[in-house]
Amino acid sequence: MRTILSFALLVSAAAQAQTLAPAGAVLVRSSLAMQAQDSEAPPPPPSPAAPRHEMGSSVPDQAPAPEARPLSTGQAEPEAAAPAPAPAGDMPADAPTVTVDESELRTTTAEQQRLVHGAPLYNPNVAVHIVQKKRFADEGQHEFALYPVAVQVNGKFTNHLGSALHYTYHLQENFALQVAGQYNWYTDESDFNLELIDKVREQAQAASSLLLQWGTQVGVEVTPLYGKFAFYDNTLAQFSVVLNGGAGVGGTRHLIRPEVSNQVGGETFTVPARFGAAGNKFLGSVGGGFRLQLGDSYAVRLEVKDLIYTARVDRVDGCNLADFEQMEAARVANAPFEGLPLSGGCKYQKFDGVDPKTRKNYREDIILGRDLVEEPSSDVLNNVSFYAGFSVLF
Repeated sequence: MRTILSFALLVSAAAQAQTLAPAGAVLVRSSLAMQAQDSEAPPPPPSPAAPRHEMGSSVPDQAPAPEARPLSTGQAEPEAAAPAPAPAGDMPADAPTVTVDESELRTTTAEQQRLVHGAPLYNPNVAVHIVQKKRFADEGQHEFALYPVAVQVNGKFTNHLGSALHYTYHLQENFALQVAGQYNWYTDESDFNLELIDKVREQAQAASSLLLQWGTQVGVEVTPLYGKFAFYDNTLAQFSVVLNGGAGVGGTRHLIRPEVSNQVGGETFTVPARFGAAGNKFLGSVGGGFRLQLGDSYAVRLEVKDLIYTARVDRVDGCNLADFEQMEAARVANAPFEGLPLSGGCKYQKFDGVDPKTRKNYREDIILGRDLVEEPSSDVLNNVSFYAGFSVLF
């Protein structure tokens, strides 16, 4: 029985082999044609060997990929399949959706993005804006600066308060020529020196307490640094640091007599302080400050200057020691001053006569003037002052 079944299986297998032989030949011929057409293409990498089943048969892990067949002439290439939509995951169908407006994602508004002279002044998130050239050029500009207040800040023996006027021509952007004039409409010795005179009958040397009444100078001004900053919220202010220096001449005077009371005929009169001219002296200055330009024609200037002038007191109102001695001798003798052999610059009229308002006899001041020049003294004084003013450019 087993022999008959084995023979029947053998006959059936042989018949099946004859039936499949033509198809296999067709596949072999087709494969040879494809290799002839794609001879230039590199051969595909060999596929890894399939694992063997424990009974000896080959069992594939996954379904084989379909074999790519060449397209015949005139046959259209099939369209690629649309990508499958991404899986929704575990999100339920009735989950709410959120719509975000792009304007809500912006950190600044259109107003904050507006530029003022190239800088976003309205943007609070910008600390340093930009670096750019000066908006207003100084080269070729004329500038008049008025300082209504110029006050001395280092007064030990003297006090000065006045006004100044400067003219500046800007040759270049950072270099200018300058002409300066100043008049001190209040000059007096300090309270400390007046207290010494009143209490202990002592005072500073005449040269150390010499007062500067006016001065004029010619010099230069340089601008080593300039920049800008936001003024309020919508204005850019240009600033510059200025350094200047000059030389010239100044007029000086000295206190002869402080304010006193004069009693005449039972009446009391207040006699104002009296000053005597001490001559013109050499004057120099060095200083620096801050110029704030608001617009193209106006600026505010704040400066500190050290006025340096030579101080030597050997004449008062043009009279030297010899002149005062002759006038004192004439006073004692009650003689007129007109015929005295005085020096040419001596203004003896200032020491002669009586003040009709206070009834003060000016001849009493001769001895005070002589004391100032009796021991000539010299010094170099530094008058450090603060200047506040404004300027016009054109």
